[in-house]
Amino acid sequence: MGARRKAWLRRWVLLALALLITVLVVRVIGAIDWAAVRDGLARLTWWQVPVLVAVVIVRQVLNALPLAFYIRGVSAYKATLNDLGAILMSVIAPPPSDLALRVTMFTSWGVAAAKGLAGTLMNTLTFYVVRFSAPAVGFVLLLLLGRPAGLRWLEVVFILVAAAILAGVLLVLRSEALARTVGTRAGRVVRRVRRTVDPEAWAAACLTFRADISARFRRGFPRSLLALCGMLATDVLVLLLCLRFVGITAAHASLADIAVAYLFAYPFTLFPFSGIGVVDALILAALVESGGIEIESAAVAGLLVWRVFTVGLPVLMGALAVATWRRTLPARPEPEPGT
Repeated sequence: MGARRKAWLRRWVLLALALLITVLVVRVIGAIDWAAVRDGLARLTWWQVPVLVAVVIVRQVLNALPLAFYIRGVSAYKATLNDLGAILMSVIAPPPSDLALRVTMFTSWGVAAAKGLAGTLMNTLTFYVVRFSAPAVGFVLLLLLGRPAGLRWLEVVFILVAAAILAGVLLVLRSEALARTVGTRAGRVVRRVRRTVDPEAWAAACLTFRADISARFRRGFPRSLLALCGMLATDVLVLLLCLRFVGITAAHASLADIAVAYLFAYPFTLFPFSGIGVVDALILAALVESGGIEIESAAVAGLLVWRVFTVGLPVLMGALAVATWRRTLPARPEPEPGT
Protein backbone atom coordinates (compact mmCIF):
# COMPACT_ATOMS: atom_id res chain seq x y z
CA MET A 1 0.00 0.00 0.00
CA GLY A 2 1.42 3.38 -1.05
CA ALA A 3 2.18 6.22 1.34
CA ARG A 4 -0.65 8.36 -0.04
CA ARG A 5 -3.19 5.56 0.33
CA LYS A 6 -2.02 4.91 3.89
CA ALA A 7 -2.38 8.61 4.70
CA TRP A 8 -5.94 8.71 3.37
CA LEU A 9 -6.82 5.47 5.16
CA ARG A 10 -5.46 6.85 8.45
CA ARG A 11 -7.51 10.02 8.00
CA TRP A 12 -10.74 8.11 7.32
CA VAL A 13 -10.14 5.82 10.30
CA LEU A 14 -9.73 8.87 12.54
CA LEU A 15 -12.86 10.44 11.08
CA ALA A 16 -14.81 7.24 11.73
CA LEU A 17 -13.55 7.20 15.32
CA ALA A 18 -14.53 10.87 15.69
CA LEU A 19 -18.01 10.09 14.39
CA LEU A 20 -18.37 7.22 16.86
CA ILE A 21 -17.34 9.42 19.80
CA THR A 22 -19.73 12.13 18.62
CA VAL A 23 -22.65 9.72 18.44
CA LEU A 24 -21.90 8.35 21.91
CA VAL A 25 -21.67 11.81 23.49
CA VAL A 26 -24.85 13.05 21.80
CA ARG A 27 -26.73 9.94 22.92
CA VAL A 28 -25.67 10.62 26.49
CA ILE A 29 -26.89 14.22 26.25
CA GLY A 30 -30.23 13.35 24.65
CA ALA A 31 -32.13 13.69 21.39
CA ILE A 32 -31.67 16.98 19.54
CA ASP A 33 -34.69 19.03 18.47
CA TRP A 34 -33.61 19.93 14.93
CA ALA A 35 -36.60 22.21 14.42
CA ALA A 36 -35.35 24.28 17.36
CA VAL A 37 -31.87 24.23 15.79
CA ARG A 38 -33.32 25.74 12.60
CA ASP A 39 -35.08 28.40 14.70
CA GLY A 40 -31.73 29.27 16.27
CA LEU A 41 -30.05 29.57 12.87
CA ALA A 42 -32.90 31.81 11.71
CA ARG A 43 -31.93 34.37 14.37
CA LEU A 44 -28.76 35.22 12.47
CA THR A 45 -28.75 38.63 10.77
CA TRP A 46 -26.63 39.95 7.88
CA TRP A 47 -24.38 42.24 9.94
CA GLN A 48 -23.19 39.35 12.11
CA VAL A 49 -21.49 37.67 9.14
CA PRO A 50 -18.82 40.38 8.53
CA VAL A 51 -18.19 40.54 12.29
CA LEU A 52 -17.42 36.83 12.39
CA VAL A 53 -15.33 37.05 9.22
CA ALA A 54 -13.22 39.86 10.73
CA VAL A 55 -12.59 37.93 13.95
CA VAL A 56 -11.67 34.77 12.03
CA ILE A 57 -9.17 36.76 9.92
CA VAL A 58 -7.51 37.97 13.14
CA ARG A 59 -7.51 34.37 14.37
CA GLN A 60 -5.75 33.10 11.24
CA VAL A 61 -3.11 35.84 11.36
CA LEU A 62 -2.32 35.00 14.99
CA ASN A 63 -2.17 31.31 14.11
CA ALA A 64 0.41 32.00 11.39
CA LEU A 65 2.60 34.51 13.25
CA PRO A 66 5.04 31.89 14.68
CA LEU A 67 6.26 31.23 11.13
CA ALA A 68 7.30 34.88 10.90
CA PHE A 69 9.02 34.68 14.31
CA TYR A 70 10.96 31.50 13.48
CA ILE A 71 11.91 32.06 9.83
CA ARG A 72 14.04 35.01 8.81
CA GLY A 73 12.71 36.76 5.70
CA VAL A 74 9.07 35.72 6.24
CA SER A 75 6.73 38.58 7.14
CA ALA A 76 3.43 38.23 8.94
CA TYR A 77 1.67 38.62 5.58
CA LYS A 78 3.71 35.85 3.93
CA ALA A 79 3.31 33.64 6.99
CA THR A 80 -0.47 34.02 6.78
CA LEU A 81 -0.49 33.16 3.06
CA ASN A 82 1.68 30.13 3.76
CA ASP A 83 -0.44 28.90 6.66
CA LEU A 84 -3.73 29.34 4.80
CA GLY A 85 -2.32 27.55 1.76
CA ALA A 86 -1.28 24.62 3.96
CA ILE A 87 -4.80 24.49 5.45
CA LEU A 88 -6.26 24.21 1.95
CA MET A 89 -3.83 21.44 0.95
CA SER A 90 -4.48 19.47 4.14
CA VAL A 91 -8.16 19.28 3.14
CA ILE A 92 -7.84 18.40 -0.56
CA ALA A 93 -4.76 16.14 -0.52
CA PRO A 94 -3.08 13.73 1.92
CA PRO A 95 0.14 14.58 3.78
CA PRO A 96 2.78 15.70 3.05
CA SER A 97 1.15 17.83 0.34
CA ASP A 98 0.68 20.70 2.81
CA LEU A 99 4.38 20.61 3.75
CA ALA A 100 5.40 20.49 0.08
CA LEU A 101 3.37 23.62 -0.63
CA ARG A 102 4.85 25.36 2.41
CA VAL A 103 8.42 24.68 1.24
CA THR A 104 7.60 25.71 -2.32
CA MET A 105 6.22 29.03 -1.11
CA PHE A 106 9.23 29.62 1.16
CA THR A 107 11.74 28.95 -1.61
CA SER A 108 9.82 31.28 -3.95
CA TRP A 109 10.44 34.02 -1.36
CA GLY A 110 14.16 33.29 -1.21
CA VAL A 111 14.06 31.26 2.01
CA ALA A 112 16.23 28.14 2.05
CA ALA A 113 14.21 24.93 2.18
CA ALA A 114 16.05 23.73 5.30
CA LYS A 115 15.28 26.98 7.14
CA GLY A 116 11.65 26.80 6.07
CA LEU A 117 11.34 23.20 7.23
CA ALA A 118 12.96 23.97 10.59
CA GLY A 119 10.67 26.96 11.16
CA THR A 120 7.62 24.93 10.15
CA LEU A 121 8.58 22.13 12.55
CA MET A 122 9.16 24.60 15.40
CA ASN A 123 5.81 26.22 14.61
CA THR A 124 4.14 22.80 14.82
CA LEU A 125 5.86 21.92 18.10
CA THR A 126 4.88 25.27 19.63
CA PHE A 127 1.30 24.74 18.52
CA TYR A 128 1.25 21.28 20.11
CA VAL A 129 2.57 22.71 23.37
CA VAL A 130 -0.27 25.24 23.39
CA ARG A 131 -2.87 22.71 22.23
CA PHE A 132 -2.11 20.20 24.97
CA SER A 133 -1.64 22.90 27.63
CA ALA A 134 -5.13 24.33 27.09
CA PRO A 135 -6.73 22.15 29.80
CA ALA A 136 -4.32 23.68 32.37
CA VAL A 137 -6.06 27.04 31.87
CA GLY A 138 -9.37 25.20 32.11
CA PHE A 139 -8.40 23.78 35.50
CA VAL A 140 -7.51 27.29 36.70
CA LEU A 141 -10.93 28.57 35.60
CA LEU A 142 -12.67 25.68 37.37
CA LEU A 143 -10.75 26.51 40.53
CA LEU A 144 -11.78 30.17 40.30
CA LEU A 145 -15.40 29.17 39.68
CA GLY A 146 -15.32 26.70 42.56
CA ARG A 147 -16.49 23.79 40.42
CA PRO A 148 -15.34 20.16 40.52
CA ALA A 149 -13.26 18.83 37.63
CA GLY A 150 -14.88 15.39 37.54
CA LEU A 151 -13.73 13.30 34.60
CA ARG A 152 -11.75 16.26 33.29
CA TRP A 153 -8.87 15.15 35.53
CA LEU A 154 -8.11 12.63 32.78
CA GLU A 155 -6.90 15.54 30.65
CA VAL A 156 -3.88 15.94 32.89
CA VAL A 157 -2.36 13.47 30.43
CA PHE A 158 -2.46 16.16 27.73
CA ILE A 159 -0.65 18.61 30.02
CA LEU A 160 2.07 16.02 30.60
CA VAL A 161 2.42 15.54 26.84
CA ALA A 162 2.84 19.31 26.41
CA ALA A 163 5.52 19.33 29.11
CA ALA A 164 7.32 16.42 27.42
CA ILE A 165 7.33 18.20 24.04
CA LEU A 166 8.67 21.39 25.60
CA ALA A 167 11.35 19.49 27.53
CA GLY A 168 12.44 17.70 24.36
CA VAL A 169 12.77 20.97 22.42
CA LEU A 170 14.76 22.61 25.20
CA LEU A 171 17.11 19.63 25.43
CA VAL A 172 17.72 19.63 21.68
CA LEU A 173 18.52 23.35 21.70
CA ARG A 174 20.70 23.21 24.81
CA SER A 175 23.74 21.55 23.20
CA GLU A 176 24.80 19.44 20.24
CA ALA A 177 25.51 16.47 22.51
CA LEU A 178 22.00 16.58 23.98
CA ALA A 179 20.49 17.04 20.52
CA ARG A 180 22.26 13.92 19.30
CA THR A 181 21.21 11.98 22.41
CA VAL A 182 17.55 13.02 22.11
CA GLY A 183 17.45 12.14 18.42
CA THR A 184 19.12 8.76 18.90
CA ARG A 185 16.93 7.69 21.82
CA ALA A 186 13.73 8.90 20.16
CA GLY A 187 14.70 7.00 17.01
CA ARG A 188 15.29 3.81 19.00
CA VAL A 189 11.89 4.11 20.66
CA VAL A 190 10.12 4.65 17.34
CA ARG A 191 12.06 1.81 15.70
CA ARG A 192 10.28 -0.61 18.03
CA VAL A 193 7.11 0.28 16.14
CA ARG A 194 8.60 0.95 12.69
CA ARG A 195 11.66 -1.14 11.86
CA THR A 196 12.65 1.16 8.99
CA VAL A 197 13.51 4.04 11.35
CA ASP A 198 17.23 4.82 11.59
CA PRO A 199 18.18 6.33 15.01
CA GLU A 200 21.33 7.86 13.52
CA ALA A 201 19.26 9.66 10.90
CA TRP A 202 17.03 11.00 13.66
CA ALA A 203 20.12 12.21 15.54
CA ALA A 204 21.38 13.97 12.41
CA ALA A 205 17.95 15.54 11.89
CA CYS A 206 17.95 16.87 15.47
CA LEU A 207 21.39 18.41 14.92
CA THR A 208 20.25 20.05 11.69
CA PHE A 209 17.08 21.33 13.36
CA ARG A 210 19.12 22.78 16.22
CA ALA A 211 21.47 24.57 13.83
CA ASP A 212 18.62 26.03 11.79
CA ILE A 213 16.37 27.21 14.63
CA SER A 214 18.62 28.03 17.59
CA ALA A 215 19.31 31.64 16.49
CA ARG A 216 15.60 32.50 16.36
CA PHE A 217 14.34 30.45 19.30
CA ARG A 218 15.13 32.78 22.21
CA ARG A 219 13.05 35.62 20.81
CA GLY A 220 10.70 33.59 18.65
CA PHE A 221 9.41 31.05 21.15
CA PRO A 222 7.87 33.40 23.77
CA ARG A 223 6.36 35.56 21.01
CA SER A 224 4.94 32.47 19.33
CA LEU A 225 3.39 31.28 22.60
CA LEU A 226 1.79 34.70 23.05
CA ALA A 227 0.46 34.69 19.48
CA LEU A 228 -1.02 31.20 19.78
CA CYS A 229 -2.58 32.00 23.15
CA GLY A 230 -4.14 35.01 21.43
CA MET A 231 -5.39 32.67 18.72
CA LEU A 232 -7.08 30.51 21.37
CA ALA A 233 -8.67 33.57 22.96
CA THR A 234 -9.91 34.70 19.53
CA ASP A 235 -11.34 31.24 18.88
CA VAL A 236 -13.23 31.44 22.18
CA LEU A 237 -14.50 34.86 21.07
CA VAL A 238 -15.79 33.41 17.78
CA LEU A 239 -17.55 30.63 19.70
CA LEU A 240 -19.01 33.16 22.15
CA LEU A 241 -20.33 35.34 19.33
CA CYS A 242 -21.84 32.36 17.49
CA LEU A 243 -23.66 31.21 20.62
CA ARG A 244 -24.89 34.70 21.47
CA PHE A 245 -26.09 35.29 17.89
CA VAL A 246 -28.36 32.21 18.03
CA GLY A 247 -29.93 33.21 21.34
CA ILE A 248 -27.77 31.78 24.15
CA THR A 249 -27.45 34.60 26.67
CA ALA A 250 -25.02 35.05 29.55
CA ALA A 251 -27.73 33.72 31.87
CA HIS A 252 -27.60 30.43 29.97
CA ALA A 253 -23.82 30.19 29.51
CA SER A 254 -21.34 32.75 30.79
CA LEU A 255 -18.02 33.55 29.11
CA ALA A 256 -16.30 31.39 31.73
CA ASP A 257 -18.62 28.46 30.97
CA ILE A 258 -17.87 28.72 27.26
CA ALA A 259 -14.13 29.09 27.84
CA VAL A 260 -14.01 26.03 30.10
CA ALA A 261 -15.95 23.96 27.57
CA TYR A 262 -13.63 25.03 24.77
CA LEU A 263 -10.32 24.64 26.62
CA PHE A 264 -11.00 21.08 27.75
CA ALA A 265 -12.20 20.08 24.28
CA TYR A 266 -9.36 21.78 22.42
CA PRO A 267 -6.75 18.97 22.63
CA PHE A 268 -9.14 16.82 20.58
CA THR A 269 -8.60 19.13 17.59
CA LEU A 270 -5.85 16.58 16.98
CA PHE A 271 -8.50 14.64 15.02
CA PRO A 272 -8.92 15.50 11.29
CA PHE A 273 -10.58 18.78 10.34
CA SER A 274 -9.87 20.29 13.74
CA GLY A 275 -11.64 17.49 15.57
CA ILE A 276 -14.96 18.18 13.88
CA GLY A 277 -17.64 16.17 15.64
CA VAL A 278 -15.62 15.20 18.71
CA VAL A 279 -14.78 18.74 19.83
CA ASP A 280 -18.32 19.92 19.07
CA ALA A 281 -19.89 17.08 21.06
CA LEU A 282 -17.63 17.72 24.06
CA ILE A 283 -18.38 21.45 24.01
CA LEU A 284 -22.10 20.71 23.68
CA ALA A 285 -21.99 18.34 26.65
CA ALA A 286 -20.21 20.94 28.80
CA LEU A 287 -22.67 23.70 27.82
CA VAL A 288 -25.67 21.50 28.59
CA GLU A 289 -24.10 20.58 31.92
CA SER A 290 -23.76 24.24 32.90
CA GLY A 291 -26.86 25.72 31.24
CA GLY A 292 -29.37 22.88 31.26
CA ILE A 293 -30.94 20.74 28.57
CA GLU A 294 -33.11 23.65 27.38
CA ILE A 295 -30.12 25.29 25.64
CA GLU A 296 -29.11 22.15 23.76
CA SER A 297 -30.74 23.00 20.42
CA ALA A 298 -29.50 26.59 20.42
CA ALA A 299 -26.02 25.38 21.33
CA VAL A 300 -26.06 22.99 18.36
CA ALA A 301 -27.04 25.88 16.08
CA GLY A 302 -24.23 28.02 17.48
CA LEU A 303 -21.70 25.22 17.03
CA LEU A 304 -22.79 24.75 13.40
CA VAL A 305 -22.19 28.43 12.71
CA TRP A 306 -18.86 28.26 14.59
CA ARG A 307 -17.67 25.38 12.44
CA VAL A 308 -18.68 27.08 9.20
CA PHE A 309 -16.54 30.09 10.08
CA THR A 310 -13.59 28.35 11.77
CA VAL A 311 -13.26 25.36 9.41
CA GLY A 312 -14.97 26.30 6.18
CA LEU A 313 -13.88 29.94 5.94
CA PRO A 314 -10.11 29.23 6.38
CA VAL A 315 -10.31 26.73 3.49
CA LEU A 316 -11.82 29.41 1.24
CA MET A 317 -9.20 31.87 2.47
CA GLY A 318 -6.56 29.25 1.64
CA ALA A 319 -7.72 29.11 -1.98
CA LEU A 320 -7.48 32.91 -2.14
CA ALA A 321 -4.04 32.82 -0.51
CA VAL A 322 -2.67 30.30 -3.02
CA ALA A 323 -4.09 32.31 -5.91
CA THR A 324 -2.53 35.49 -4.51
CA TRP A 325 0.86 33.79 -4.11
CA ARG A 326 0.78 32.35 -7.64
CA ARG A 327 0.18 35.82 -9.08
CA THR A 328 3.45 36.98 -7.50
CA LEU A 329 5.50 34.24 -9.17
CA PRO A 330 7.59 35.25 -12.18
CA ALA A 331 6.09 34.22 -15.50
CA ARG A 332 7.55 31.05 -17.02
CA PRO A 333 9.22 31.53 -20.39
CA GLU A 334 7.38 30.04 -23.35
CA PRO A 335 9.04 26.82 -24.56
CA GLU A 336 10.70 26.99 -27.96
CA PRO A 337 8.96 25.09 -30.78
CA GLY A 338 10.06 21.50 -30.98
CA THR A 339 11.26 21.24 -27.35
